Amino acid sequence: MNRIKNWIFFLCGIGLMIFLDQLTKMIAVTKLKGQKPVPLIPGVFEFSYTENHGAAFSSFQGKGLALVCVTVLVLVFILYKYAAIPSDRRMLPIRICFAMIVAGAIGNMIDRIANRYVVDFLYFKLINFPVFNVADCYVCIAVFLFAIFAFFFYKEEEIDFLFHLKNQVAQKEDNK
Repeated sequence: MNRIKNWIFFLCGIGLMIFLDQLTKMIAVTKLKGQKPVPLIPGVFEFSYTENHGAAFSSFQGKGLALVCVTVLVLVFILYKYAAIPSDRRMLPIRICFAMIVAGAIGNMIDRIANRYVVDFLYFKLINFPVFNVADCYVCIAVFLFAIFAFFFYKEEEIDFLFHLKNQVAQKEDNK
């Protein structure tokens, strides 16, 4: 029952995050497209509409189909690994990180499929950071938190399931 409950919360959380991502992008398109940037904190942070035809930091420009294919492969891998997460409560932070990564990937993939570009609108002007969106925030925050959890919260054997295939290969090599 715990596994089913975990999957339900996982899918509902992903759905909610995708909804919020798409809602913010829709607002950005209707309020910011064709307009001058809107400073939230002058000289530091602003809303600035852009269309990213690539991936992170505008890399892989014009490679939308390839990015969609890679995203699908990454999603399949993450879902496979999610299924391996032990169902106990201690693994909740990892489940949340996985949900955030999946939601971010799907949010941007929806844009790539529907528009052939990703809507970006959040800009840290102070450090001239590339313009990004809510889906990007999900992925970056999740990866950062996952690293913190992996290094400082979980013992190595608790997250061993993440490296299951690697460990099988290593064990076979050790047996030779």
